[in-house]
Amino acid sequence: MRLLKLTTVYPTYANAFYARQPGLAVESYAVQLAALMQDAAGGADFWTHALGSLGYEATDITINLEPLQQAWAREHDLPPTEHFDATAIALAQISAFQPDVLWYDHPDEVLLAQIRALPHAPRLVLGWVGSAIPRNRTWRQIDLMLSCAPESVAYFHKVGLPAAHLDHGFDPRINAALQARPATIDLSFIGSIIRSQDFHLQREQILVRLVEAMDITIYSASANYRWPDQAKALARAGLQSGVRSVQKLGWFNSLLMRQPLLKRMMQGTVAPVRLVNPRLKSVLRPPVFGLDMFQILHDSKINLNIHADSSPLYASNMRLFEATGVGVCLLTDWRQNLGELFDVEREVVAYRSPEECVEKARWLLDHPAERVKIAQAGQQRVLRDHTYQVRAAHLDEIIQAALK
Repeated sequence: MRLLKLTTVYPTYANAFYARQPGLAVESYAVQLAALMQDAAGGADFWTHALGSLGYEATDITINLEPLQQAWAREHDLPPTEHFDATAIALAQISAFQPDVLWYDHPDEVLLAQIRALPHAPRLVLGWVGSAIPRNRTWRQIDLMLSCAPESVAYFHKVGLPAAHLDHGFDPRINAALQARPATIDLSFIGSIIRSQDFHLQREQILVRLVEAMDITIYSASANYRWPDQAKALARAGLQSGVRSVQKLGWFNSLLMRQPLLKRMMQGTVAPVRLVNPRLKSVLRPPVFGLDMFQILHDSKINLNIHADSSPLYASNMRLFEATGVGVCLLTDWRQNLGELFDVEREVVAYRSPEECVEKARWLLDHPAERVKIAQAGQQRVLRDHTYQVRAAHLDEIIQAALK
């Protein structure tokens, strides 16, 4: 079985990745790909590596990593273009590999249609979504949607689309790449803080409460916002407010609905006036990815996990397994299925409110022996039950059933 996973990386990460390794951008495709996978950012090759042991011939394409993709194009004699043509290179890669299964983790609907029109089109196209359903319609071209969030699986079933639940996992190879050193960060949080409905409004509320009560270090893209970003946010919020005011009058609704930008503003969530809560600014640090992120987790006494607002019922995000996998004590928001993944209060610690989060974080810092014991138990559970090798067996069952 041949499986190809097509995905993207954050542009911020892409720039930092090559900046840290001068000269890498002119190396061969194989050298660049190996360096990317060793850095363990995003999903890296966690899935394809695990599937390989099950007999799959699996590979990864990171479509928006320009130096990497340009290297492939040169080595396969693709005609040079004036500008980076990510689509043409990806189509050539897929045509060369001829996968039976395409895991399409990308929002480009046009590219997916082009892939389906190839002479040797994949027999099965898998999609992926977290807990927030994307606004694009690419998933309507997908044969089977995969999601870590049972809420999303239920949504797809409700609208009549095939979907299956697949949890994230942990790749034990990461631990061998980390520096073994004492934890020096009392409490860390790593993640986005998007001030919009279905994203991180509750997350912001909890973080503000923690900042007021104790020391916490937050690694987030919000630290990179500058005044031009804030100016754009103010302009967008003002325009959206004006459009919604006109909408209430009812006079120009039909006209407004014919304008794509204004239509999206009318149908979307309310734009924030400020991109960052002022009370969080002092503890914000730049975002971390890949091995840098795993090292921060390893160097933390406690790592805080807060699900997105779009996951109100089930524990499902990556941090559940990333933090515990490297051996840090995880303090996570309670969800009704958390006990199915971990022994709560023995392998991870759960809170149900901002106040309880503060209380338990303080207790864990004041009781280092108990905290270390929980961290060790959590790591043992992950290495036994929640590795990508375990998940790959489940994914294989999903694929085999879908191909029947």
